[in-house]
Amino acid sequence: MTSSTQAQPTGAVDRFFKISERGSSVSQEVRGGLVTFFAMAYIIVLNPLIIGGFSADQAATDVEGGWLPNGQVAAVTALVGGLMTLAMGLIANVPFGLAAGLGINSFLAFGLVGELTWPEAMGLVLINGVIIVVLAATGLRRMIFDAVPPALKSAIAVGIGLFIAFIGFVDSGFVRSTGAASPPVELGDGGSITSLPTAVFVIGVILMGILLALRVKGALLIGIVATTIIAIILEAIFRVGPSLGANPDAWNLNAPALPTSVVALPDLSLIGQVSFGSFDRIGILATTMFIFTLVFMNFFDAMGTMTGLARQAGLATPDGQFPGLKRALVVEGFGAVAGGGASASSNTVFVDSAAGVGEGARTGLASVVTGVLFLAAMFLTPLTQIVPLEVAAATLVVVGAMMMAQIADIDFTDFRVALPAFLTIVVMPLTYNIANGIGVGFIAWVIVNAVSGRAKQISPLLWIVAALFVVFFVRGPLQALIG
Repeated sequence: MTSSTQAQPTGAVDRFFKISERGSSVSQEVRGGLVTFFAMAYIIVLNPLIIGGFSADQAATDVEGGWLPNGQVAAVTALVGGLMTLAMGLIANVPFGLAAGLGINSFLAFGLVGELTWPEAMGLVLINGVIIVVLAATGLRRMIFDAVPPALKSAIAVGIGLFIAFIGFVDSGFVRSTGAASPPVELGDGGSITSLPTAVFVIGVILMGILLALRVKGALLIGIVATTIIAIILEAIFRVGPSLGANPDAWNLNAPALPTSVVALPDLSLIGQVSFGSFDRIGILATTMFIFTLVFMNFFDAMGTMTGLARQAGLATPDGQFPGLKRALVVEGFGAVAGGGASASSNTVFVDSAAGVGEGARTGLASVVTGVLFLAAMFLTPLTQIVPLEVAAATLVVVGAMMMAQIADIDFTDFRVALPAFLTIVVMPLTYNIANGIGVGFIAWVIVNAVSGRAKQISPLLWIVAALFVVFFVRGPLQALIG
């Protein structure tokens, strides 16, 4: 859609963010920013539960017995997420929200701190961020981005759609682990929906789906608000309460209820608690392998997410480029630097931003709205717990369905395209990791196309990245060998 078909800019904000040029409006951007925040706000509750705790006996303790207090992690999570999302909106002008990446924070809590202290682990996150910034600033990160075939970029977007939908199904309790080798998952509990929170999730999916089908403006935001109200009413009647990790039929994170207080002062004492002592503690080779793992997780998770979001927003060209790509890559790298420096874990582009894009967000103004709300959440922590995770999960499932439309851009009649694309799409949700899907897709593309006579059409960078992904996938034995 060309700018000549759009309304002319009406003010400084419109011109700065190119709102009319991208076929949007201020109200549409504000709605999109609100929806993105509500879809992402759970990270302020979830990140402290993963890398922090309320006491040493239930927190992720490091090699020296240290741990991160829940309230302090919540404060820096909101602070860094807010600042980096603002930067993404103002510098790159794209509707991408940033927050603590779930893959990396889990890797820190369950991988690194068994051998390092928390400050040392955050030091590695900071180093990882510096490397990513250098790669982005020198253009190497974009060169790798450009080397990815358009079909794989479409597959990445579709895979992310399935991935976030699967996240929604799992977070809501609609899909659960059986605890058995086969089948590994099942519908609800014993094949049926048994919990009130899961029923609220189903109501949310249906309500948002109907509103979108009727082309109601603000469908996702209206759906979030309406479903949350329903959840508050049902919780007031039935008193289900939070699960606290013990009751699978209760609310996953927080029970929806009107808050008893609104304002709380943030504790930002974790800022600057960083150490680079890992080189002395575990050696240069082992530290390098950990950094390599962090860079790969950060690098390709963000690349895949940006590709999918830009395509969903209609900002991407057929080859996957979009306005402000280099600036977005640099800002995302600084998200890792800031996240490590504040002990919030690496901040990266959140796939949940797809909820705001689905609501109509097309510019950085939506990110500014989301960022301001994150900063306000530092002081308004009780309000962030009103929307239950099950409602956010319903949004992710609906947005995942919307992102599936891009599968039409993949030529499945050519098996040299079909197999790598298929593997990219299915590996993401099945392994719960975006980078895994990208890596398997890259390797399959290189092998299948090289053997079938298209070796000259494969970018040299794609060969290199595929080889590095092979190393990434066998890093366990390599770490044992380094040992």
